[in-house]
Amino acid sequence: MTKIIKRDPFYDIVSARDSMDRMLDTYFNRFPMDFEGYGIVDLDMYQTGNDVVIEASIPGINPDDINISVTGDVLTIKGEVKEEKENKEADYHIRERRYGSFSRSITLPTQVVTDKANAEFKNGILKLTLPKAEEVKPKTITVKAK
Repeated sequence: MTKIIKRDPFYDIVSARDSMDRMLDTYFNRFPMDFEGYGIVDLDMYQTGNDVVIEASIPGINPDDINISVTGDVLTIKGEVKEEKENKEADYHIRERRYGSFSRSITLPTQVVTDKANAEFKNGILKLTLPKAEEVKPKTITVKAK
């Protein structure tokens, strides 16, 4: 008599999830980001002729709780979104709002003048404008005809 071994029907799903977890762990260990509690700060970074501009989405934060620093060619945005009082008498159905401290560091694409930086915060968007250093700005050379 042959013995039939039954395979767990969820084995493939669990195996795929474990593989995905390993892949994400490898990715985030190569590019460390501190997102305890709050989560990662989404941002856009682009250049104009004179500036490097970073726009970061940080809803729910008080602008006084944002700390921005530049060390070498690395820009770091840190802060904390404070949790509002939880209603102990309510039965929550969904609780997705993020809170806690965060830190996001990115490498700047060029040299900037931090003393002339401008930071504005409006509707949950931090807009940071960093002027490029004079030595990296494009120069125009005029050709004179003889």
